[in-house]
Amino acid sequence: MSLDTQFVTLLSMIAMGISFGAAFDTYNRFLKRAKRALWIVFINDVLFWCMQALLIFFVLFKANAGEWRFYIVLALLCGYSAYQALFKGMYKKLLEGAIHLVLETVHFFVRLGDMLLLKPVKGIIMLLISIALFFLNLVIKLVKGLFMLAMMILKALLSIVRVLCWPVIRLAVFVWRIMPAPIRKPFEKFFSKLEGIIASMKNNIIVFYDRWINRSSE
Repeated sequence: MSLDTQFVTLLSMIAMGISFGAAFDTYNRFLKRAKRALWIVFINDVLFWCMQALLIFFVLFKANAGEWRFYIVLALLCGYSAYQALFKGMYKKLLEGAIHLVLETVHFFVRLGDMLLLKPVKGIIMLLISIALFFLNLVIKLVKGLFMLAMMILKALLSIVRVLCWPVIRLAVFVWRIMPAPIRKPFEKFFSKLEGIIASMKNNIIVFYDRWINRSSE
């Protein structure tokens, strides 16, 4: 190994020691060990150390084709010590500043998206819902009015029919009273069933009308 190669290797390993210190502080900043389960911390530690070992070996391979010397360990320790003594405080401040900047940028774009996209879309949706509810309420009131008008017309028609049919009914009652009992019994059964059917239909109409009025009033 030539002197130039050794010098490049030495500088590379010092730089990797500094890089390792910065990476270790960054890793601890984002991991937050106290808030993580032990098995998650263990898996992350194994992955971190494996990644750092591969990175150091890759740089060593580029510097001197992967030849290992004792001074490489010393260079790594020197780089790590230099980081701890000279760069750690400054790097942590830069790291916190970068994190704060990224979070503020993300919050800015989130607020911007909320102001430019979510709020207008929400306003349009609320407007469409209000318009739909207005027309629905209008249709319900219109249908209710038509239904009440139809009921009034039906009552008026029934009153007219009752007045017109009154002589016929009185004549039918007279004929019914003078009719012999054996002839009257089959008709009584028929009219009794017909009366039950009409009463059931009347009750169903009343129940439907009451439900419709109550639902419309809500």
